[in-house]
Amino acid sequence: MSRFSLDADTAARFARIALGHVRQEYPHKLDHVLGADEDALPPHVLHPIFFGSFDWHSCVHGWWTLLTLRRLFPDTDEARAIERLADQSFTAEKVETERAYLDRPLSRGFERPYGWAWLLQLHLEASRHRDANWAYELEPLARAFADRLRDHLGVLTYPIRVGTHFNTAFALVLSLDWAERFDEPLAEAIRERAKHWFGNDCDCQAWEPGGDEFLSPALIEALCMARALTEPEFHGWFGGFLPKLDTGEPATLFMPAVVSDRSDGKIAHLDGLNLSRAWCWRSLAPLLPEDSQQAYDTAEAHLEAAMPHVAGDYMGEHWLASFALLALLANDT
Repeated sequence: MSRFSLDADTAARFARIALGHVRQEYPHKLDHVLGADEDALPPHVLHPIFFGSFDWHSCVHGWWTLLTLRRLFPDTDEARAIERLADQSFTAEKVETERAYLDRPLSRGFERPYGWAWLLQLHLEASRHRDANWAYELEPLARAFADRLRDHLGVLTYPIRVGTHFNTAFALVLSLDWAERFDEPLAEAIRERAKHWFGNDCDCQAWEPGGDEFLSPALIEALCMARALTEPEFHGWFGGFLPKLDTGEPATLFMPAVVSDRSDGKIAHLDGLNLSRAWCWRSLAPLLPEDSQQAYDTAEAHLEAAMPHVAGDYMGEHWLASFALLALLANDT
């Protein structure tokens, strides 16, 4: 049994962390292309909802964290604070400003694909809160990003396999969750492209991690294929993709990353790698009957390495709780 679970104390802690940064505007790293002097505007003007948390995408998944925790633990002071802030934030006017930003001539690549996928996850989570209008208000923004993803799938010749924000498989995993609920043609397109890009991959060497990665290119690809394939299809594919799993190879997938400097935003990504690997291993474990204990044990080791560092330095604190929550909720519905 895991030492780590989403109990009430952990949920309250994560909620307080996210409440503390989704409205913290500075320091801020913009994904913003200037076309003229008048484009030099502060984050809260460009993005009246998602201006906190150091960058746009972290603010989006900070909000996903908050809404998820509010749903799971509704009768808490933190849940009530989340409700008040969400009501103030998810308004038609503010959502339209966020959506209109995408119409800028130089915004085609804005937050592609990581921020797109997280926005879809946020909208999916908002749809589970039947006592609020948040999903209704956010839907135009979600639809705009879904349309962008649909177009992008048609022109992306090769998948991007790095373990950072540009990773294709990670975006497909999150986006497929949304599309299966709201846009089945997009869901089918995601499944088709995943099979096209990754279906012939075999004998993965897992030369990872890179020094600034927060995703395992190998494990997130496996999770993507687990979502895109039927269970029998996945078993056949996975056996070829990681054929030496029973002997603990590739060894790199079983060893938590060492984080040398948590004040360095890039090096701090490695705490996220440990959390996202835990998410992947926990999610894959039920599909690996012969290796499930190995998967759970490996996830546990990665959680032990990362969970003490979810807060402490803002370079990790502005985003790590989201990945911890993914790991703790793996396989939950």
